[in-house]
Amino acid sequence: MDLAYFTMPLHPANRPFGETLQEDREAFLYADELGFTEAYMGEHVTDIYEPIPNSMLFLASIAYDTKNIKLGTGTVNLGHHHPAATAAEAAMLDHMLEGRFLFGASPGNLPADAEVFGTLDANRNEMFVEALDHIIAIWTTDAPYRLTGKYWNITTERTHLPELGQGIMGKPYQKPYPPILGTVVAPYSKGIVGLGEKGWYAISANFLLPKWVATHWPLFAEGCAKVGRITNRKDWRVAKSIFVADDERIAEEYGKGANSPYRFYFQQLGGKLRMANKLNLFKMDPDQPDDEITTDLMVNTLVITGTVSSVVDQLLAFRDEVGDFGTLVYNGADWVDRDLGRRSMELMATEVMPRLNAAIED
Repeated sequence: MDLAYFTMPLHPANRPFGETLQEDREAFLYADELGFTEAYMGEHVTDIYEPIPNSMLFLASIAYDTKNIKLGTGTVNLGHHHPAATAAEAAMLDHMLEGRFLFGASPGNLPADAEVFGTLDANRNEMFVEALDHIIAIWTTDAPYRLTGKYWNITTERTHLPELGQGIMGKPYQKPYPPILGTVVAPYSKGIVGLGEKGWYAISANFLLPKWVATHWPLFAEGCAKVGRITNRKDWRVAKSIFVADDERIAEEYGKGANSPYRFYFQQLGGKLRMANKLNLFKMDPDQPDDEITTDLMVNTLVITGTVSSVVDQLLAFRDEVGDFGTLVYNGADWVDRDLGRRSMELMATEVMPRLNAAIED
């Protein structure tokens, strides 16, 4: 099993933006140093707690400072970007990384983002499909482009001058294009069927109960079967909120206590999902009353904390419940304590994963 890194990121609004940008940069570079295989950055334009407005811009800022790690968007909200611009920017980033780029994409589900871009009442799932079709067409066909759709028409027919290089867009470094990934954020998601059918990949969200994560692989395999795609559980990525420490008491306090960054994470996320009437993600039973879905419940059921041995045991139990998967995606939280945040990443990479993989092989 490989180890990857993901962050929304989610920081307290009173922290200076420049400070949190430096922290996020440090976390990505440290993940590369520790041997994490992938790292993903999220994006939102209208959320001061999740302050990265453009995931590709952030990844470009660290591209030449990384050596081995693959960098991914987690995700580009396609309903809020022009597909031609996204295609060109992603192709450039793929070249900067010499093929270490992973293109994570989604419709864009934050209502405030949708409002600011004028898509609040639009069918953003429909926009997502059209945008991705246009992006792939730009990557795989030659100019002049003649792409039509409900939301975007993209053409360079009137200005195509090949002798001057005009009207021609750059192709990605990877052929025919970078791996495309989608996040799966709901139980029994039908979207994951489409990911399998299209030849793309899935990341199961860290805020889903294990019983709901377990519903994802059969649906992904169903989509693959529709088109004769060979399935391999190594391709499945599963995210999890994890904090590892050298001391059990510190692990419990930093991972779940009153000032825990993981508690802060679920306070923010839970509040947004409550407003969106999506608390079912945290329910063991669909009939469970909403008022029982507290931050304590979220933290206690969704955050793994402990020393190395304890975390290994909990992850093995988690894997037994959801099924085998290829990449464990470590969910990065705000560094309330920089040393503890870095130490958790170090212990995950140097002690937890080797023990976890040894246990799996046995």
